[in-house]
Amino acid sequence: MHEQELRQHRCCFTGHRPEKLNISEEQLCVRLGLEIDRAIEDGFTTFISGMAKGVDICSAELVLKRRVSDDRLKLICALPYENFGLHWSASWTSRYVEVIRHADLVRCISQEFSYSAYQRRNEWMVDHSGRVIAVYTGERGGTRNTIAYAKQQHIPCVVITP
Repeated sequence: MHEQELRQHRCCFTGHRPEKLNISEEQLCVRLGLEIDRAIEDGFTTFISGMAKGVDICSAELVLKRRVSDDRLKLICALPYENFGLHWSASWTSRYVEVIRHADLVRCISQEFSYSAYQRRNEWMVDHSGRVIAVYTGERGGTRNTIAYAKQQHIPCVVITP
């Protein structure tokens, strides 16, 4: 398959970190799970997570749970730079490492830290996807920028408002 065809089966996630969300992680997972299930019904089988705390890691964990009973499903972890995610609290770092361990592919977009590495990672995810699932509160930041970029690229966005 060519990239354009593969893209029609890939869906990426964007969303805020936990401290910016006004809902519990349990509520977040229920809402994300419904959209992941819809995406699977619509033919999406590969999911891309940017692996930040919050929405990204929760969505990746949900995909991995579904992959247990659906071997068509794949998870790509798109890291903004090498060693991203290894400086958080023990619980978030542990969840991050566990997801990475079970991912089908891990892609580092930049070699080292820079603020622009995050936007490059987000654009890479959109450029390789046919749908974006976003958890968005309306605040400025990376999630807003990713949604705007997706719209500019004519990639459909499903927006979950917490």
